[in-house]
Amino acid sequence: MAHAGHDSYDTPPPRCTWVNGPIIVGAGPSGLAVAASLKDRGVPYVILERSDCVASLWQKRTYDRLKLHLPKQFCQLPGLPFPDGYPEYPCRSQFVHYLESYARHFDIAPRFNQAVRSARYDKADGLWRVRAADETAGDEAEAEYIGRWLVVATGENAERVVPEIKGMGAFAGEVGHVCDYKSGEGYRGKKVLVVGCGNSGMEVCLDLCDHGARPSMVVRDAFHVLPREVLGKSTFGLAVLLMKWLPVRLVDELLLALARLVLGNVDKYGLKGPSAGPLQLKNTLGRTPVLDIGALDKIKSGEIKVVAGVKEFLPRSVELVDGVILDVDSVVFATGYCSNVPSWLQETDFFSKDCFPNSWKGKCGLYVAGFTRRGLAGASSDAVRIAKDLGEAWTEQMEQANNLVACNRR
Repeated sequence: MAHAGHDSYDTPPPRCTWVNGPIIVGAGPSGLAVAASLKDRGVPYVILERSDCVASLWQKRTYDRLKLHLPKQFCQLPGLPFPDGYPEYPCRSQFVHYLESYARHFDIAPRFNQAVRSARYDKADGLWRVRAADETAGDEAEAEYIGRWLVVATGENAERVVPEIKGMGAFAGEVGHVCDYKSGEGYRGKKVLVVGCGNSGMEVCLDLCDHGARPSMVVRDAFHVLPREVLGKSTFGLAVLLMKWLPVRLVDELLLALARLVLGNVDKYGLKGPSAGPLQLKNTLGRTPVLDIGALDKIKSGEIKVVAGVKEFLPRSVELVDGVILDVDSVVFATGYCSNVPSWLQETDFFSKDCFPNSWKGKCGLYVAGFTRRGLAGASSDAVRIAKDLGEAWTEQMEQANNLVACNRR
């Protein structure tokens, strides 16, 4: 992932590297997929990663019990399926192992500890200039990478999102983000407020219950809850199959009817569904439905309390927007992440507008992978498109260079 930051071009960097191909920023699943797809077409590249490993989000900022929410066939990257012995929903460590194996298989060697400070397109020479710094070095050694093409593959989950809530600084308990949460073991016996009700919020609440904590989950917005599986079959897989034959509206109606049949009426537990269907919301706004893996049963039994939004933090409690005062020992914000690209990608309006859902190519040799809110499948699709387009541009450039050499020899 690229590092958010600003930079000045007043002082030239100590090192300057010409990249004979695209500069890829980010060595997560998107960046790895692009690199592998480029290698398959014989296109050279350099891949920059701010951390010291591939897939740093998965390796360093995910909780222990995390598993892929979708079946593995929808999550594999181009050119290499998951190992045969993997379960239908690989766990965190298995997915990390797969990504590390993927990098080895395609001989992908990112330049680690390269936190991108800025990237700008130089119109005078038609090249991208990317400045990065090794933040592990004492003097923050800086380098500049120059090339014709830039691929932004840092993903949408680069920086944590924590809302500003009145009184938070006065709260005496522990306050953290889900990116720092590993297990509920340290919360045993505590009253924990989980702010956020997406897949992460629901799963953290479930994990807290399993470790003897007493979680309350803040639900502010309407969202859909679907069973992850029905009769042993993936709900997502069923939706993909139905979409081949039926319109989105009808598939949504079938999914919601199936959810009511399997899960019952969840409205009475404070989980209100939006008026738009789950697939419609996913296709138009990128909002993912919650795929239940057991948290709903805990809500029904009262082990997970559903509460209103937080109005204000007090020293050892919170006041909710409905006036209820809730005693709380700890708070975990499961409020998601955001991209940091606008802070370092200069002089382009690509990320100043909503590029969802089909944008993967900008102007002047700019490409983006993994920003269409379609998960790992979307990142893989982006990678294949980018590699095809860059492969054609690379071939054209090589033909021009060869023709120039031939002309000079005459």
